[in-house]
Amino acid sequence: MLGVIRRWFDTDEVRETGTTPDYRFSLANERTFLAWIRTGLALVAGGLAAAQFLPPMPIAHLREGIAIALLLLGGAVAVRAVDHWARTERAMRLGRDLPASRFPAVLAILVGVGALVLVAAVVVQAFDGA
Repeated sequence: MLGVIRRWFDTDEVRETGTTPDYRFSLANERTFLAWIRTGLALVAGGLAAAQFLPPMPIAHLREGIAIALLLLGGAVAVRAVDHWARTERAMRLGRDLPASRFPAVLAILVGVGALVLVAAVVVQAFDGA
């Protein structure tokens, strides 16, 4: 595990691995990394917004649960982004297939389930207020 994390920061190790790919591919990999970082930041911002601005929910501590889930998911996306960037850069330099990832599907499912939980909370609150 520490070896993987070390690779994220060791630029010499990246440059010494394999051959330098076409710079356009490296730049595309970096743009993908930045898109994932923006997604992680948006989830963190959503978590902070949920903690600060959501009204009390009909289910005890639902607001806090939503905030914590979004914050943790945002952190996971950021860490996953740098790991995927490093693995992809390494694969390109070694002429291997790009690494496959289930993370986008997992993230989509988590966001979809979270949305369903929020819909249920809104419906419960609407009927409690009626």
